[in-house]
Amino acid sequence: MREQASSDDLLAWYDRHARQMPWRVSPQDRAAGVRPDPYRIWLSEVMLQQTTVAAVKDYFLKFTSLWPTVKALAAAEDADVMAAWAGLGYYARARNLLKCARTVSDDFHGQFPQDRSGLEALPGIGPYTSAAISSIAYDLPETVLDGNVERVMARLHAVETPLPTSKPLLMEHAKALTPQKRAGDYAQAVMDLGATICTPKKPACGICPWVSACVGRETGIAPELPRKLPKKPKPTRRGTAYVLRNSAGDWLLETRPESGLLGGMLAWPCTEWAEDPTPAPAPPAHSDWQTAEMEVRHTFTHFHLILDVMTAFDDSEPNKGSFVPHSQFKPSDLPTVMRKVYDVAKHRFEMN
Repeated sequence: MREQASSDDLLAWYDRHARQMPWRVSPQDRAAGVRPDPYRIWLSEVMLQQTTVAAVKDYFLKFTSLWPTVKALAAAEDADVMAAWAGLGYYARARNLLKCARTVSDDFHGQFPQDRSGLEALPGIGPYTSAAISSIAYDLPETVLDGNVERVMARLHAVETPLPTSKPLLMEHAKALTPQKRAGDYAQAVMDLGATICTPKKPACGICPWVSACVGRETGIAPELPRKLPKKPKPTRRGTAYVLRNSAGDWLLETRPESGLLGGMLAWPCTEWAEDPTPAPAPPAHSDWQTAEMEVRHTFTHFHLILDVMTAFDDSEPNKGSFVPHSQFKPSDLPTVMRKVYDVAKHRFEMN
């Protein structure tokens, strides 16, 4: 007779194999009475949205070094936070990060609400993030359902209905296993299980604490799950980026509008990005523009982007953006696609 999965089995495994992360309190420390910092849990969860743990660790350490509390982050300059976020992607998260920090600081005296309704009233916090903070920071029996948990539940119960259609059913299965006690450890345990053992390819079923309860493994379809509906092909958009320097070596940059893609980020002046570009508007200055030999390619969530790169030296007054002194210019402050533009453009300036 097949065993039933239990949270106790998973927690026993977690007590031995929990991953070490800079925002995590180990199960041993938690048992000794150490409580997680809700600020660090919130910050890590926002950073981890659609991003890997490996990519987030250095950003998290940098943020918590610069801004160790939510009040410190709330008092930070927008430009400094956006620059520290550069390269992590999904920049609306950074804008909401500041809004949320300031709301918590101003309206809640620097203390995050503990209940999910209070958390979800804050900027940038949705159902998943509120459940994660409630369970991990406050040990409330809330159920988390990220990609790792979806995969574990789909395999454990042999759910063949494809995602995203199967999300409600997977949530039901996940809720049924969420314990009343040690909910925070359990939430992290089930995510660790998906990240380290029940992996997308070649799951290590032989060392899984739920191996005897897994219907997907018993029926031989675990590696195929979860199934997913076919994705629509991404469209390709094109545009032009202008990189201009004056005789002092300063760089022409602009801050993109708060709303929209790369909102609030430092960037090179660009034309509109479109699938069928209309004739390009006038460049940011009347200069002798040269086309770089290489184009820039970058993929966003919903489309591919190809940018032609134009470079020029000119001291005339630009019609958009402003010059940043070379001594203050840091390519690392640019979002990834704009750093790619810089990497293409800088070679032309080095040749002059």
